[in-house]
Amino acid sequence: MALSREEREQFLAEPHVAALSVDAGDGRAPLTVPVWYQYAPGGDIWIHTGKGSRKHQLIEKAGRFTLMIDRVEPTVRYVSVEGPAISIVPSTHEHLVEISARYLPAEKVEGYVEFAEKNHGEAVIITLRPEHWVSSDLGAF
Repeated sequence: MALSREEREQFLAEPHVAALSVDAGDGRAPLTVPVWYQYAPGGDIWIHTGKGSRKHQLIEKAGRFTLMIDRVEPTVRYVSVEGPAISIVPSTHEHLVEISARYLPAEKVEGYVEFAEKNHGEAVIITLRPEHWVSSDLGAF
């Protein structure tokens, strides 16, 4: 059964790991990798990735990408959202804290942020404007 707009937006607002897919060019299948993302119902979605990373370069070239988010409990449910990359801006300390706090226990955030800032290099925030949605709840099996 397809999800309502409210259901799919609420599901997307939960801290799931997304599969990001972007066109990888001639002779290659799309690049598909797991990513953390940030979303509030009714808004745009952003991801945090390394500046100059393959994801960054391919999204910049393609101008759009897809995120697919799923779960298997308590029911099999998924949301796929596709749209244009509307901005690519340098990441800030605040972005890193926000995305880390979405996925990590509170007591782990500070340590992770410190490690990431020392070891991961420069990062960017890529924002997706949702245009096309596919969603379903397949029930419990």
